[in-house]
Amino acid sequence: MHPRITLTTLYKMKGKNEKIVAMTAYDYPFARIADEAGIHIILVGDSLGMVVQGESSTLPVTMDEMIYHTRMVSRAAGHALIIGDMPFMSYQAGRQDAITNAGRFLKEAGAAAIKLEGGAAVSQTIKAISDAGIPVQAHIGLTPQSVHQMGGYKVQRDDERLMADALEVEAAGAFSVVLEGIPSDISEKITQALSIPTIGIGAGPHCDGQILVLHDLLGLNPVHIPKFAKKYADLGGKARDGIKNYIDEVQTGGFPSDEHCY
Repeated sequence: MHPRITLTTLYKMKGKNEKIVAMTAYDYPFARIADEAGIHIILVGDSLGMVVQGESSTLPVTMDEMIYHTRMVSRAAGHALIIGDMPFMSYQAGRQDAITNAGRFLKEAGAAAIKLEGGAAVSQTIKAISDAGIPVQAHIGLTPQSVHQMGGYKVQRDDERLMADALEVEAAGAFSVVLEGIPSDISEKITQALSIPTIGIGAGPHCDGQILVLHDLLGLNPVHIPKFAKKYADLGGKARDGIKNYIDEVQTGGFPSDEHCY
C-alpha cells in the first residue's frame, strides 16, 4: 500500500527534484486502477464535459456534476491526492460563492483540494479560499474555461504576463500551479522562480510534474488527441474488439455456452 500523498509530500518532491505524476479520472473503477498503480495526484477535471459527457467544451459542466464525479473518485483513492476542479461560474461571480463551492468538494465529495483557472485576475479569490482552509491549485496559460476570450485553444507565449500570473497565484496562497499550453522555455523559468510545484500539460519537460487526461493516455478518446498527449495503451481498440466478439458469439450461438448457464 502506498502512503497517502499530502501537500507536504509534493513540496518535498519538488525540493528533491522528484517528478510528480498526475492524471484525471472521473469514476470509481479508473480512479482505483490509477491509485493502485501509484499515481500521486488524481484531478477530477471539468474536462469530463468533453471526454465523458460529449460536450464541445468544459463550459456546460455544473457544480453538482463535479461533486458527483469527485465523490466516486474519492471513494477509490487510498494513496493519491484528490483535487476537484471548480467548473465555469462556480467562482467567477463572487468570493463567497467561490468559498462555498470550493468547500463542497471537501465536505461533500471527499477531495483534499480544489483547482481553479486564472492568474492575477483570480488571486484574491485564491486567497479567500485558502484563508478558509481549503488548499487551492492554480491554473495558468491556456485556460479552457476562457476559450472564447482567448479565441480558441492556443499556446500562450506572453512570458511576462505568465510569470506575473505565476508569482501572483503563489503569493495568494496556491499550493501548486498547472501550466497549460506554454512553451517549454517559459515553463522552465516559471518552475525555477516558484517555491510551489508546477504541473505541466503541454508545457514541456521542465515542470515539477506532468498531468494527462485519462482518456487521452489510455486511448479512449475517439476524437483529436492534442499534440502534447501520448497514448500509452489502446483500451478503446481492445474494447471495440471485445464488444464485436460478444455480438458475434451471441448471434452465432456461441454465448452463452454450458459453462455460463446454471
